[in-house]
Amino acid sequence: MPGSVSAAARSAAIVGPYLSGKTSVMEALLHTSGKIKRRGSIKEKNTVGDTSPEARDRHMSVELSLARTEYLDDTWTLLDCPGSVEFHHDTQAALSVSDMAVVVCEPNPDKALALAPLLHFLDDNNIPHLIFINKIETSTHRISEVLDALQDVSERPLILRQVPLREEGKINGYVDLISEKAYRYGEEGSNVIGVPETIRQRETEARQELLEGLADFDDVLLEQLLEDEEPSSEEIYQQVSKDFGDDLVVPVMIGGAEHGYGIKRLWKALRHDCPQPETTRQRLALPDDKFLAQVFKTQFVPHVGKLSLARVWHGKINDGGHLGAHRVSGLNYIFGQKYEKVSEVRAGDIAALGRMEGIHSGQILNQDGLLKDQLFSPKAQLPVYALAIETLRHEDEVKLSTGLARLTEEDQSLCYKSNPDTHELLLWGQGEIHLKVALSKLERQYNVPVKARSPKVAYKESVSKGTVAHARHKKQSGGHGEFGDVHLKIQPLPRGSGFSFESAVTGGSVPKKYIPAVHAGVKEYMLSGPLGFQVVDVAVTLLDGQHHAVDSSDLAFRKAGVMAMKEGLSSCHPVLLEPIYELKISIPSPFTSNGQALIARRRGQILGFDAKEGWRGWDEITALLPQAEMGDLIIELRSQTQGIGTFSCEFAHMVELTGKLADVIIHPSSAAAE
Repeated sequence: MPGSVSAAARSAAIVGPYLSGKTSVMEALLHTSGKIKRRGSIKEKNTVGDTSPEARDRHMSVELSLARTEYLDDTWTLLDCPGSVEFHHDTQAALSVSDMAVVVCEPNPDKALALAPLLHFLDDNNIPHLIFINKIETSTHRISEVLDALQDVSERPLILRQVPLREEGKINGYVDLISEKAYRYGEEGSNVIGVPETIRQRETEARQELLEGLADFDDVLLEQLLEDEEPSSEEIYQQVSKDFGDDLVVPVMIGGAEHGYGIKRLWKALRHDCPQPETTRQRLALPDDKFLAQVFKTQFVPHVGKLSLARVWHGKINDGGHLGAHRVSGLNYIFGQKYEKVSEVRAGDIAALGRMEGIHSGQILNQDGLLKDQLFSPKAQLPVYALAIETLRHEDEVKLSTGLARLTEEDQSLCYKSNPDTHELLLWGQGEIHLKVALSKLERQYNVPVKARSPKVAYKESVSKGTVAHARHKKQSGGHGEFGDVHLKIQPLPRGSGFSFESAVTGGSVPKKYIPAVHAGVKEYMLSGPLGFQVVDVAVTLLDGQHHAVDSSDLAFRKAGVMAMKEGLSSCHPVLLEPIYELKISIPSPFTSNGQALIARRRGQILGFDAKEGWRGWDEITALLPQAEMGDLIIELRSQTQGIGTFSCEFAHMVELTGKLADVIIHPSSAAAE
C-alpha cells in the first residue's frame, strides 16, 4: 500500500447516528495508536470523550470531543461528533475544518435511512468520507443488503473494500478486496489467513464490482478491464486514494470497534487516503495568507475562561502572539477534557486559543486579525422546540443573562428571546434533550437553576360586531377633582389588520391635548379584553365627549377611555383568536403518510406536498397548524421518522376558535374541575 509520512497534522471527524458506536471507534483508534492503554466504554463511563455529566448521565454524545494522537509518525486530531440530530450543529462545525469524515453505522439495512441528513451534508459540501460498518460481528444481514440500503441515501457511489468471512453463521473476519488477503479477527486485532475456498467466488465478484466502480472515473483502468488486463494492487490503491480525495467515491469498510476489529485497517486507510490540510484549504476556497486559522467552536471552561477552537491552515502562531488587535493568551492541544499547553501551533494543528474576546465561531483569522469578509460556518439550524424559563431565585437574573449568552455563543443552534405577547423568556433549540442538556449546563457551570415549562400560546381576542360606548370618569375630593367623558365607536376589522384609533371630535368637546390620553386608555384596556387576552383587529373612533375646565386631565380621560372600552367590548360579542403557523415538514418519502396523519391528528390543514428540492428520496409537506399543537410536534415527528424528520415554520394568521376548545382556554379552572 502506498503512502508517505505527513508533515502537517491531519484531522478526521468521526460521525454517525446515535448508537452507531462512534465513541467506541475513537476509543479503538486511540488504543491502536498507543495513545491510551485500554479502550474505554460508554457503559463504564471511562471514555476519552463524552466526559461531561450530561453525556455520562444519558449514555450518549452531547458535545464535540477532540483527541490528538500519532499513528506511524503521522499526527492526527480526531473529532468525535454527537450522533443525535439535536446536536448536529457541533457535527457540522467539526466537519467544516476536517480533512475527511469516518461515517460510522450499524450493519442493519433498516437503519441506513438515519444517515440521510449526514450524508447529504457531506455530499453537498464535497467532504471526502468513508463508511465504517461497525458492530459487524453482531450482523444478521448480508453485507450486500446493507450496502444497497446505504447507497439509497448516498449521492456518491459506494465501493466495498472488504467482504466479511462467516463461520457457523457468524462473521469472524474479512477479505480485503484490493490485496486479496483474508484476515480473522483476534483478541489483539486481525490475523492473516488464507482465503477460504467457500468465499472465493463472492470475493471475485465483489472485487470486480469495486474495479468497475473505480473505472467510471479513470479511462486507463476502464481500458484495462475491457482488455481483461488485471491492474496491480498498487494501481488500485492509488486510484482509490485519488477518487476518495476528490470525493468521487465512498469506500465502505467493516469492523467491530468494541473489540478492535478492523481498526488497524481503518488507520491505514486514513493514513494513505486522507487529504493533506493544504488540499482541504483549497477545497474550502480559503485565502492563501501568510497565517490563516479558522475558529470553528467556542467553549467556556470553568477556571479557564473562553477558548476558541481553531484549525491552523497556514503558518504558525506563538503563545502570546498578536493577530492584529487580538493577543493569544494560551495555546493548548486537546485530548478529551485535558489541555496540553504548547508554545506554538503550526499548519494542520487544531488547538484551543485562549481569551480571544470578540472572536466567534466561524470566523477566519490572519496575521492582521479578523477577516470580516471571510466567514465559513454551517448555517445555524432553525429552532424547533422551546421552553419558557425563569430563575428560582430573583437575585439570579443577571447570572441568567450571562449564562444564556455564553451557552448560545458555544452553541449557535440555541437561542433565547422574550415573547412580548406572553411575557415569557423562551429558550429555543433542536429538541427536548438539547434544551435539557443546556439547562443542566446552565445550573452546573453558572450556578443558575431554573424552572422550565411549556410556553404559553399567544391567544388573542377580537369582536364580531360593533357598538358605541359612553363612559364618564368623575371623582371629587379635596382640591381638584377628576373629570373625563368620552363616546367611542368600536368596530371589527378584517383579520390581521391590527388596531386603529382616530378622532372625529368637532367643536372642542374633547380638547386636542386630551385625545392622546383617550388613545392611551383604549390601548391599556386592549392588553387584556373581556376574555382575558390582547384585543386585536379593532377600530376605535372617538366621536364626542365632555371636559371640565378645572377637573379634566390626562389621567381622567385615560381612565374614561378604559371604562368605555370595558363597557363596549363586552357587548361586541368578543371572540377568541388562535394563532396559526405555516409549516414545511421535511420527511423521508417512506414516512410521508405518517407526517400527513400527524398533521391531521393535530387539527392541521395539509396544503400539499412535493419532492424536497435537492434531496433524493425526501418530501416536503406544507401545512397549516395551530400553535397550540406545535409544542411537542418535533418529538412525535422524529419518533416516526427514525429521528431525522424536521420542520420550519412561520406565523400565518389568526383564526376564530369556538366550542369546547375555546371554553377550556377561556375558563381553564372550570375545565379542570370537570
